[in-house]
Amino acid sequence: MKSALSWHRINEADLALCLRLNQLSHVNTWRHIFRVVSRLGNGVFWYSLMLVLPIAYGQAAWPTVVRMVVVGLVGLAIYKWLKHRTSRPRPCEVYSAISAAAPVLDRFSFPSGHTLHATSLAIVSAAGFPELAPIVYSFAIAVALSRPILGLHYPSDVLAGAAIGALIADVAIVW
Repeated sequence: MKSALSWHRINEADLALCLRLNQLSHVNTWRHIFRVVSRLGNGVFWYSLMLVLPIAYGQAAWPTVVRMVVVGLVGLAIYKWLKHRTSRPRPCEVYSAISAAAPVLDRFSFPSGHTLHATSLAIVSAAGFPELAPIVYSFAIAVALSRPILGLHYPSDVLAGAAIGALIADVAIVW
């Protein structure tokens, strides 16, 4: 009974934060900024970084680029499996007060694949090239924020995506 009550409170807090963040999408400037961030976080930023690293760092970039590719593929497999396993609907599909301010890429919400990839790729690229940390971590945070702001994910989806992404990255760095 107490466990059910705790989960209920967590869900209520998750929804309340989702509603509050989604209100930012009602401001044209914020909606535009986070749509761009979300679009870049869909791969454009990371693919571009993987192309630029060998140009900027030469042969020294290849171990990091290979890790980024592997992390991306592993992350894709894990998040697709989890999405179909959990089948959690997106908040914009469940609550009329939450509006989708950007197109959805797939049907389910848990976990946030954008955040999973942003976290894992930021950690791997910063481990290889620490001078990039301020850029890649700032971008990863912006991607994570974009998901509930745009009404596409609950904050718990984002936290789960970040945790899974960090775990994948940590394994890849040790490897």
